[in-house]
Amino acid sequence: MSLAVVHSCNLVGLQVQPINVEVHVGAGLPAFHIVGLPDTGIRESRERVRSAILSSGYEFPAARITVNLAPADLPKASGRFDLPIALGILLASGQIAVQTEAGPRPPQVEHLFFIGELSLTGVLLDTPGCLAIALSFKQAQHQLIVPYASAKKLAAVQLPYLLGASSLSAVVAHLQKQAALTAPTCAPIIKGGATSQQSCLSDIRGQSLACQALEIAASGGHHLLLAGPPGVGKTMLAQRLPGLLPPLTASRQLEVAAIRELLGEPVQWPVGVPFRAPHHSSSRAAIIGGGLIPKPGEISLAHRGVLFLDEFPEFNRSIIEALREPLETGHILISRATHKFSFPAQFQLIVAMNPCPCGFWGHPHKTCRCTPAIRERYQSKISGPLFDRLDIALFLVPEGEQFLSRPQAESSAVVRQRVMQLQKLQLERQGRLNSELDITLLDHWASLDSTGQKVLQQGIARWHWSHRSIVRLRRLARTIADMDQSRQISADHLLAAIQFRYPMGE
Repeated sequence: MSLAVVHSCNLVGLQVQPINVEVHVGAGLPAFHIVGLPDTGIRESRERVRSAILSSGYEFPAARITVNLAPADLPKASGRFDLPIALGILLASGQIAVQTEAGPRPPQVEHLFFIGELSLTGVLLDTPGCLAIALSFKQAQHQLIVPYASAKKLAAVQLPYLLGASSLSAVVAHLQKQAALTAPTCAPIIKGGATSQQSCLSDIRGQSLACQALEIAASGGHHLLLAGPPGVGKTMLAQRLPGLLPPLTASRQLEVAAIRELLGEPVQWPVGVPFRAPHHSSSRAAIIGGGLIPKPGEISLAHRGVLFLDEFPEFNRSIIEALREPLETGHILISRATHKFSFPAQFQLIVAMNPCPCGFWGHPHKTCRCTPAIRERYQSKISGPLFDRLDIALFLVPEGEQFLSRPQAESSAVVRQRVMQLQKLQLERQGRLNSELDITLLDHWASLDSTGQKVLQQGIARWHWSHRSIVRLRRLARTIADMDQSRQISADHLLAAIQFRYPMGE
């Protein structure tokens, strides 16, 4: 035949688009053209495919070859189209056939999808994005052929429709029914995921209020701000938050692994709770996501886990403000002229900052060198709308000579058990964590009595909270009431929630 159609897939964000790789081998001067909005990586595949076909012992047609990636109006990227293009050329030139009683016939490839980057020797290389594509095939009656190195990383998922191939020749042998491809096997994902943490909460001495705030944040999924002089323990506390969270379920492990694998990061099963701590010099695209063809950023890599931003005011202002929408919606939408790219970004934010540029404002034994204007300018880098989205804000004070006499905090394993029980209670009662309660559920499960309403009105008059702050305060009070094993939110629970919303500058 002179025309062949091979199925493949394109990724737009984490959304999978079926692509038909149409290959025509016709008469004319030898040429090799790829159309259908390919990027530079796909256009360069012409040389990889030519060398891979020749190195695998097949003939490269001395003809006019046209490859169309349909639909043509969608931009395509990555070297994952190398394998379907090479197979399309071999099929269109009649070099792949199945022997039947009626003679050689082209193999049936309608139910097969091919993904893989080819080396010059014809070996299939590990190709990012295979997990995101493979997970979209759960309800489809198709088979997906990917590089063996990629299939090996996904073996723990145990997808019956996923096959691994080591080279172009192995795929051809499978199509000709000479040697069937298989999928690597290993133990399935452990239900509940990994819980081991190198850092334990018991490493903390003192700061009992901060440890309590950390447990509250973990129990209700609340965002947290820690402020205080250098060396007070802000980073130590933040690093121990993942150890307090319940292990990821199998479905959440797959979500996290799909994002990591898309960026080429190693995936180890079972997948633990993500903890991302980018440096404040990181670019907007690195943290939020973006690029010519947008890729997920740190907020997506922290999906279902913790995003820790140390020295928060030192981050670029545009990065700080760009966190607003993901904190509300749980995803990030990056728009381009031709398409929109959506990435998950449901993370728990914890930020740490000094109270002023020199860091010693509020220190009991050191003098701050900053003027009130400088201090106010530094703190104003965190805008009101963003501060409203932080449920807990604490100012930590050094404990000085009392540090060594302070008792150690409880171990992470002990606190994690309480957190797991509280989260189970919330999910059974309302189907979500307290930090995700909408207005309707909030009125039902976090209603206030007359005394609590009076306390709330006094707080609004003093600190001028916005409507969003009031909602988040009620969510926080609901978590504190759950920790107190109380069905009703009392005035004491509301006062405790107000205590954990320390207003900067007072």
